[in-house]
Amino acid sequence: MPTIGRKALTACLLAAALVAGTAAAGQFGRFSRRGGGYDHEPSDTEFVLVRWRFGGAAGGYFANGWSHDYPDAEQHILQLISELTSINVDRLSYRVLDLSSPEIFKYPFSYMSHPGDVELTDAEVENLREYVERGGFVMLDDFGGQGQGPWEFETVRSNFRRAFPDREMFELSLDHEIFNSIYDVNPRNAVHPMSGAQAYFLGFPDGRDGTAMIICYHNDVGDYWEYLNNPRYPLEPSGEAVRLGVNFAFYAMTH
Repeated sequence: MPTIGRKALTACLLAAALVAGTAAAGQFGRFSRRGGGYDHEPSDTEFVLVRWRFGGAAGGYFANGWSHDYPDAEQHILQLISELTSINVDRLSYRVLDLSSPEIFKYPFSYMSHPGDVELTDAEVENLREYVERGGFVMLDDFGGQGQGPWEFETVRSNFRRAFPDREMFELSLDHEIFNSIYDVNPRNAVHPMSGAQAYFLGFPDGRDGTAMIICYHNDVGDYWEYLNNPRYPLEPSGEAVRLGVNFAFYAMTH
């Protein structure tokens, strides 16, 4: 009898999980929201996803970009990571913390939504620098791709240069480990969920010949996570976003 490889098997399981999740969401509440307040305490698990709240000096719309897709994005991707891997995690293993808080150093995986909206405060810049120097991993998501890309990109670049004057973002190659760990993912297939714009994935050096950040530009991976149970979102790009999320988590925990 022919055997099936690990990646092929997990790909089949992912497809089954997504189809089952979409079909069952309305009937059984698999993806129904529980918890979700900004003061939510995470489960006591090996992996916790921390969303950073930042740019407190900004007002209006730009004060809330950090919270877009919360908490559904967290609950959905964490539910699937728990089902598709052996990582000790559950759907409530997430937390919101101010980027300026010393609490961020307890958690090695952090998520920034709308990082190009605002200029970081000096305290936030200092903590970002220290977080990366201590070995933390950051996922930046949901900026560019809807006509506002250039100025948002320059805001991110400016914030990074304040924290790391001697480092620059770089384009991740197709053979980078982050795309080929648990799943083989072709980043060229990724598109923005709202505009269909071509997505780009950049890295940021950790100063030790490694990668400290995954920068999802012209993309909104969290939006795909949030709407996994929405039939208006096509299955294949939604599955690709889940594969990316699993790979990001695995990479952060092993580097």
